[in-house]
Amino acid sequence: MSTFSLSDAPAGGIARSSGLADKLREVAPGIAAALAWAAFGAACLVREDVGDWSRTTDLAIAAFVIAGLVLVVSVAAAQLGRVGSALRKRSPWLLALGVFFSLWELASAKFAWLPLPFFPPPQAIIEVYTDDLPKLLDSVVASIKLQLGGYVIGAAIGFVTGVSIGWSTRIGYWVHPVLRFIGPVPATAWLPIAFFTFPTSWSASTFLIALATGFPVTVLTWSGVASVPTAYYDVARTLGARPWFLVLKVAIPAALPHVFVGLFMGLGASFAVLVIAEMIGVKAGLGWYLQWAQGWAAYANMYAALLVMSLLCSGAITLLFKTRDRVLVWQKGVVKW
Repeated sequence: MSTFSLSDAPAGGIARSSGLADKLREVAPGIAAALAWAAFGAACLVREDVGDWSRTTDLAIAAFVIAGLVLVVSVAAAQLGRVGSALRKRSPWLLALGVFFSLWELASAKFAWLPLPFFPPPQAIIEVYTDDLPKLLDSVVASIKLQLGGYVIGAAIGFVTGVSIGWSTRIGYWVHPVLRFIGPVPATAWLPIAFFTFPTSWSASTFLIALATGFPVTVLTWSGVASVPTAYYDVARTLGARPWFLVLKVAIPAALPHVFVGLFMGLGASFAVLVIAEMIGVKAGLGWYLQWAQGWAAYANMYAALLVMSLLCSGAITLLFKTRDRVLVWQKGVVKW
């Protein structure tokens, strides 16, 4: 009786089988993600909605289109270069999102397992972006203007103050007590004083955002300047450097990694203050929009605004990361991030 072993198989056949298995392993996450989005589209059409939402069919079509695109790009990832590689890397997330949206659709719009109006279905949030877009865009523009103004002012003042404290002990003598008194107090605790002191709610909100941004920038900049090795200054003085050169060309560049940490911390704090300030004082903005939606029990509008706010904050953080990488490109390999 003869037996067949793996060594008796043709080498080309084994190689083809191995290559096919590797190809299937590569495209399997993308195919699974495409099936999840197709399931989401089917969930939108499986039965009538328990409420009156006009974008269910449109949402189903969009889900099927996404499923088709994910499938095509997954299969042809090798020919698409960086786009295909990026999609393969994100296939698990696309799969998770497809499953999440499917469960959300069934639990809210189809079977009402989640109580309405507190948990609206996905198509209700889509309706906000299509039907209430002008008001939402006005709020986004107002928030960006207020946030950007307060953040830039706070970051600039914090940077100058931090460099001054870190460089001059005489300035630090006078500023340290003020910083220790004002800094630990949350910026929102100054709301009554700010709205009483400043002539408009816009200027008061700008001050609060600048205050929330300025404290971490000041402390981290101060720490960065104070921690610069004295050997750097000694070498520069040996070459004839003057005090201003030491500040601008030695202290500040060496402290920039600390400065960017302060900018990141200030960005998060400023967004928190932005929402609270807009809820109380201003007549436009995402915080105002959230309060208006909550007052009318329009929870779909509230969730839509929260999603926009999350995207804005994430985009600002990404932009700050890219700025840091560009400014500190000369420190890569020395500073770990």
